[in-house]
Amino acid sequence: MRIAAVIAAVAALLTACGQEQGIAPQRMADAVFAVIEADRASYTQKVVNRLQNEDKVIKADEHWQDSQALPLPAQMLRMGAERVAEQDAGFNYALLSLWAINKQNKPRTDLEKQGLQYVMDNPGKNFYGRETLGDTEYFTAVYPDVAVSPACVGCHNEHIDSPRTDFKLGDTMGGVVIRIPL
Repeated sequence: MRIAAVIAAVAALLTACGQEQGIAPQRMADAVFAVIEADRASYTQKVVNRLQNEDKVIKADEHWQDSQALPLPAQMLRMGAERVAEQDAGFNYALLSLWAINKQNKPRTDLEKQGLQYVMDNPGKNFYGRETLGDTEYFTAVYPDVAVSPACVGCHNEHIDSPRTDFKLGDTMGGVVIRIPL
């Protein structure tokens, strides 16, 4: 997926602009999220939902490599996030949820928990805050991750390890957390 390259380019551009024009961390986070959300929704709707649910050609599976299947949308996002981290792009991001199927996608900090609860309680709104991790202060943004296709709802509602099984299309299922060091 091209998300890692696009995000790294956006980050480099916004960082360069920020040094000369004083771009706000929120503006950078919003721009990065726009790319993540567009790629995530496109992959989910145009690839996974179409090939798995509509055309029934290939399924998406968490064990995609072993079962010769498509990676789940959450796995695609994680792969992109890991590539961005390898490039030292000056920010990081993750997909987290209060009802994570994979335990590594649970919130770890108080601000992540607060942000995820906020986007659940305030549909369509984003959460912004600051937190210090180690010796570094971060601008942290949390954006709603919405069920955009039947593939999202079906996977989460039917998964044996899912702590919540009543999602509907359009529900906020978690959040994309973006951190930018200040």
